[in-house]
Amino acid sequence: MSNSYPLIDLHRHLEGCVRIETLIELGTEHGLALPAWSVEELRPYVQIDSPMPGLVAYFAKFELMQLCMASYEAIRRITYECIDDACSEGLDYLELRFSPVFMAEKHDLELDGVVEAVCDGLDEALRVLPMRAKLIGIMSRTYGPDPCWRELEAAIRGRDRGIVAVDVAGDEIKYPGELFVNHFQRAREAGMRVTVHAGESTSAAQVRQAIVELQAERLGHAVRAIDAPDVMDLIRRESVGIESCLTSNIQTGVVAAIAQHPVPEYLRRGLLVTLNTDNTVIGGVDLPGEYRLAERELGLSEMELVQLKQNALRVAFLSDEERADLLRRTSGKDPTNSRKETDV
Repeated sequence: MSNSYPLIDLHRHLEGCVRIETLIELGTEHGLALPAWSVEELRPYVQIDSPMPGLVAYFAKFELMQLCMASYEAIRRITYECIDDACSEGLDYLELRFSPVFMAEKHDLELDGVVEAVCDGLDEALRVLPMRAKLIGIMSRTYGPDPCWRELEAAIRGRDRGIVAVDVAGDEIKYPGELFVNHFQRAREAGMRVTVHAGESTSAAQVRQAIVELQAERLGHAVRAIDAPDVMDLIRRESVGIESCLTSNIQTGVVAAIAQHPVPEYLRRGLLVTLNTDNTVIGGVDLPGEYRLAERELGLSEMELVQLKQNALRVAFLSDEERADLLRRTSGKDPTNSRKETDV
């Protein structure tokens, strides 16, 4: 594929990208009770190799990664390594999202300390790695609306250190978007950009609600928008980006088979759909592989694959100047100097 456009991942969860080697090292350092102590023996506990029976089973794969977040230094290290791995994939730009409450929970850490540690990891990565990255603060709806207020305020306090947007993720069925209208109003008033997990495990109605009431600029997954032509029209009319994650959607069971994935239809309708990884270690994926999957299993053409990259650049949470600079740097990039050769 042409290298004239940057390789961008807009939907990657920090909590699902912890190196297995790091799990073992942090487990040893903090005296954690891991079920295995070699990479290959531990892998089945954290990585998916076949579709799971729903989102609850999928979320269980995060437990050991959450357990290893035993200190602020561990979180700083995990953040740096996640961005380093993205650089090794050949990424030019990453938007990395995280839930402070989820990361703090197991070891009673302070939310501001978690945010500071993630921002420290970002700062370190940007000093030494030849790529760019920003952060998205997640409100984890699974804990309910009240803890989400604390996450939101912690994210807002980190806006001068690379946190540019907020998201809501987790149990979409029990905690629908209607519960978070005031949260997102506060986020927008604070100058934060907005992306929303919507229509992953529910319906197109939640996609509509995310756009109309939460004023989402981008949508996480939005696989159920395919069920409602009027909602797809709304997405196109409002130029809302879709953060699609092919392998993850199969693994969680929200799409039954790759051939049924809505990405090709979204492209045909002119929607700003993008390809992303969701959770690289849990899913056993990387972004170049997702592009190969789209070409091989969805039959996307060279032009359609390039369109996905164009869409990602267009809907990234970048200023016009940053977007132009990223495109300029990518156009002049020498592929022989990349840390990992890719075909995308």
